[in-house]
Amino acid sequence: MYSESAELYDLIYASFKNYEEETDRLFEVLSRARPGLNTVLDVACGTGEHARLLAERHGLSVDGVDLDPTFVQIAQRKSPAGRFALADMSDFELGRQYDAVMCLFSSIGYLRTLDRLTRAIGCFRDHVAPGGVIVVEPWFPPGVMTYGYTSTDVGESGGLQVVRRARTEIDDRLSRLHFDYDITQNGQTRHVSEVHELGLFTLDEMRGAFETNGLVVDYDPKGLIGRGLYVAR
Repeated sequence: MYSESAELYDLIYASFKNYEEETDRLFEVLSRARPGLNTVLDVACGTGEHARLLAERHGLSVDGVDLDPTFVQIAQRKSPAGRFALADMSDFELGRQYDAVMCLFSSIGYLRTLDRLTRAIGCFRDHVAPGGVIVVEPWFPPGVMTYGYTSTDVGESGGLQVVRRARTEIDDRLSRLHFDYDITQNGQTRHVSEVHELGLFTLDEMRGAFETNGLVVDYDPKGLIGRGLYVAR
């Protein structure tokens, strides 16, 4: 979880992530799969940027859930008309269904185990209205990531600068991302760190999680940003 950096998330990812372009592509995918859709549930919604843009650019009604309370608060501020709730994506019950349920930007990897993945897809299915669609953007499968890979991202706004250095470890079927932050404001710099663990699921395992829950799934190897995309009904 982004326990140390939730308030900085948008600043960091705005430096390299084109949310507007992604959201327009996403709307095309959702509209093809569920023509005339109106309601969407964004699972592991983060700061709600996709939700905000789907509402503002495409007129959709978007709710969301996330495990991080700060993310939920930020998402709710961005989209006051939506309903954003604190929930675990593998075990939630909102009491309503949607034309589409989506889980983007590899958030599905935070489930870590195949059992939790399967349970999460079951929750997604239970929240889809008849004729609706589920869209999941996966994390990397085994054998793709490089142990020891490093990267640096920098975000700046209004006198605040954040430098995030990332280092990747692979432990069997688990990827571990070490994030170290240098946060500078008013001439003062503080340092915080986080460790994120994401499960490495094969294509067959991902397909199986949908099929076990009675869903028919298609896979687009490119998807929105090159990580692939599962579209299930």
